[in-house]
Amino acid sequence: MAFSKDQPGASMHAVMPAAAAGRRLDQALAGLFPEFSRSRLTAWIKAGDVRVDGAVALPRQIVRGGEAVDLRAELVPEVALAPEDIALDIRYEDADVIVVNKPAGLTVHPGAGQPAGTLQNALLHHDPELARIPRAGIVHRLDKDTSGVMVVARSLRAHTALVGQLQARAMHRQYVAVVYGSMIAGGSVDAPIGRHPRDRLKQAIVAEPAGKPAVTHYRVRERFRAHTLVECRLETGRTHQIRVHMAHVRHALVGDPVYGAGLKLPKGATPALTESMRGFRRQALHAQTLEFAHPADGRAIRVEAELPDDMQALIHALREDTRISQAPRSSRA
Repeated sequence: MAFSKDQPGASMHAVMPAAAAGRRLDQALAGLFPEFSRSRLTAWIKAGDVRVDGAVALPRQIVRGGEAVDLRAELVPEVALAPEDIALDIRYEDADVIVVNKPAGLTVHPGAGQPAGTLQNALLHHDPELARIPRAGIVHRLDKDTSGVMVVARSLRAHTALVGQLQARAMHRQYVAVVYGSMIAGGSVDAPIGRHPRDRLKQAIVAEPAGKPAVTHYRVRERFRAHTLVECRLETGRTHQIRVHMAHVRHALVGDPVYGAGLKLPKGATPALTESMRGFRRQALHAQTLEFAHPADGRAIRVEAELPDDMQALIHALREDTRISQAPRSSRA
């Protein structure tokens, strides 16, 4: 019998299939019990919570097929239980997943610089059972000052499935960004990303193996005088990927305090654009669309979140500045 939300532990029995013969036990168990991650199964093997034909299993033992496998383990909380009553903008929710629209300024996980007041704390208040899921069910993250949609797993099965989709590059994530420069056309950036060799708080284009493969596809949505509204689709999900890749092709994000080159206004910028640009103090990046296969039944889930007010105001100011600059001089107000 598999564990449920009403049970503090897992008690399961299965017979090892013949097709698993020759595999390591942890690998074979991952196929038998897909609702649990391999790291969790390995930890249970090492703790003596798995028995094969009645004997305590060994971490690296090889299976032959046909063995009786018994798993009895306690599901201890994966994260410290620190719920906080922080409002959540939930765009989709069922028994397996939650999709939230994260506002800019909200940190995803607690850390040394911010031990509380995060999305994780808000999720634990919304559903305390998330404490039993790795990272409270959060399978991917957005930077603190990036807004938009994120998916959260509400069960171990869902967590394992969603992480698998990310690793297989099967989850569709589309972002909208405002970048410096008037782009001619879209394209792709295929450049590995790793920690900056000198500034440990930054990421950079770093050759493999130190850098990990990273691919970003982008296309032009709207051009302005000296800026472009672009759509970016992630094929991989490295830290700061879009910010690093766009800066790499000399189109840094507006407002980016880490990878940008500071405020740059086009010559003769309207007062409205000047005010909007000076007041925009975060990277102009929004996770607009998220598509994934539902971890329970495989149906396609698509969730969108409209652009937040600050980005809409910025785009409006850019649009008006472009319109005025292109108007005949005699008709300008």
